[in-house]
Amino acid sequence: MPDTTVPSEFIAFANRLADAARDVVARHFRTPFDVIAKQDESPVTIADREAESAIRALIEQHYPDHGIFGEEHGQVRLDARYVWVLDPIDGTRAFIAGMPVFGTLIALADQGVPVLGVLDQPILKERWLGALGHGTTFNGGPVHTRDCGGLGRARLYTTGPDLFNSEARRKAFYQLYDRVDMPRYGGDCYSTGLIASGCVDLHVECGLKPYDYMALAPIIRAAGGTATTWSGEPLTLTSGDTFLGAASKSVHDPAVRLLGPAA
Repeated sequence: MPDTTVPSEFIAFANRLADAARDVVARHFRTPFDVIAKQDESPVTIADREAESAIRALIEQHYPDHGIFGEEHGQVRLDARYVWVLDPIDGTRAFIAGMPVFGTLIALADQGVPVLGVLDQPILKERWLGALGHGTTFNGGPVHTRDCGGLGRARLYTTGPDLFNSEARRKAFYQLYDRVDMPRYGGDCYSTGLIASGCVDLHVECGLKPYDYMALAPIIRAAGGTATTWSGEPLTLTSGDTFLGAASKSVHDPAVRLLGPAA
């Protein structure tokens, strides 16, 4: 893992990227638009594609030697030291349904490791930004995770039980579900912001791609929490499809013991 403090210029630039995407996404929210099914049957809209195009144009203009790993428009220069990882609308189904719990995710990877992450909710105008060496902010002010003391007091989010893609994973999740104080569904990436702000303790997902989780890891880590795979391994561009975000070790470690065998 790079031993680094993220250069301040990258933080300013990440905010600029999020501003550009926010303008596009907000313009399309709750308006008529076509929904297109991609090859994996996940939905995509004009807002997803236009927002990513706006972000990529700025990266190409200001950091043409950096790589880009985007959900909608592909990958370039993945051998570069710095790679921007983009999900213009994480939670497209929520966006289509008019629910403001989706977000724009922007990550910066240094040698494959996420060191900066942005979660921007363009309708509520809420933004979490986490960067190694700088902490995590919410709309510019510092935020921190909490330590609830263990699973019996924990608040858990996952997007939905239908997304657990094997019987073993569903069984492992429900073992965790049965041990927490308050399980909730439907948060998409927004749940990670709530961990960073001290409202939620666990965020569990599977079947993800790098653009789904790379921005989330620095937001949680820089706020004082932990973000790993289900088996407790660090998240990188090649770390697989499971995500476990935790506010503290008191909930992370027992969650790994329950989820890890199904990872």
